[in-house]
Amino acid sequence: MPDIVVMFFILGLIAGLIHSDLAIPKATYETLSLLLMLTIGLKGGMVLHGNLNWQLLPEMGAIMLLGGLIPLMLYPILKYVITLSHANSASIAAHYGSVSAGTFAVAIAYAESSSLVVGAEVTLYLVMLELPAIIVGLLIYRKFNKESAPAKKLSLKAVWHEALTNKSVILLVGGVIIGIMYGTQQGSQVTSLLTNGFKVVLALFLLEMGLTAAQTLRPVPWHHWKLALFAIITPLFLGTLGVAVGTLLHLEMGSIVVLGSLVASASYIAAPAAIKAAIPEANIGLAMLCSLGITFPFNVLIGIGLYHQLALLMQ
Repeated sequence: MPDIVVMFFILGLIAGLIHSDLAIPKATYETLSLLLMLTIGLKGGMVLHGNLNWQLLPEMGAIMLLGGLIPLMLYPILKYVITLSHANSASIAAHYGSVSAGTFAVAIAYAESSSLVVGAEVTLYLVMLELPAIIVGLLIYRKFNKESAPAKKLSLKAVWHEALTNKSVILLVGGVIIGIMYGTQQGSQVTSLLTNGFKVVLALFLLEMGLTAAQTLRPVPWHHWKLALFAIITPLFLGTLGVAVGTLLHLEMGSIVVLGSLVASASYIAAPAAIKAAIPEANIGLAMLCSLGITFPFNVLIGIGLYHQLALLMQ
């Protein structure tokens, strides 16, 4: 049986597909999203409390490099095989290079329920993968964008600002810093309520994600069949790559599963906000169809378990 939090996603997906009137108020979803980001950051930071060392630098460097390479690998496929426009190719490549915090949360829950050892630094993977991917995706757009007028050319400073000031990044990084500073005991008066309620927040968040995923799939986008195939095959390829990198870095089994799941995921929070502002020609709906409508359900329902099995095979 899958982890109980996954069942809430399935419930939301079914409710959405049968046109139920079930709905999560927008303000509630925003609150759940903020709590989830902050709690993930705090949990990671508290584990890192007293455990930071220079040995993490090569690991973080390798993961940042991976985050930057993924958009470069995917852009030619999207442009010349799927035959999307330049703007949409750069947009979706950036979304897949970036990561899904929801998938990360489910992967953590999976590792905990499977009694897998997870390294203290895994929360840092979110930021290490997300920022380079968004920056590289936008640089691809700027370099090959022949049609835009000079006034529309992106400022690299603006790109960095958009990526670094995104609310998800602020909460994740801020949570990590606060967790590192205070640890589990000193910060328990504030953090215990958030960390103990993590699975409840995640379950409600996934219920809304199920409803939203169903919306992106109505009506069934048959005319985008090549893109749908891309959204299923790509996480398998990227997940295998992530597991291989984690194995080469000699990470703990739980950390390998989390890294594989993250690399296989696609952003539907941070990247859409950055891309919408920086690439106005891109159809964000196509990116959301791929990332939230297809790849996210695939990873939550099937992918994370597959990446665990792959990690066992590579040992």
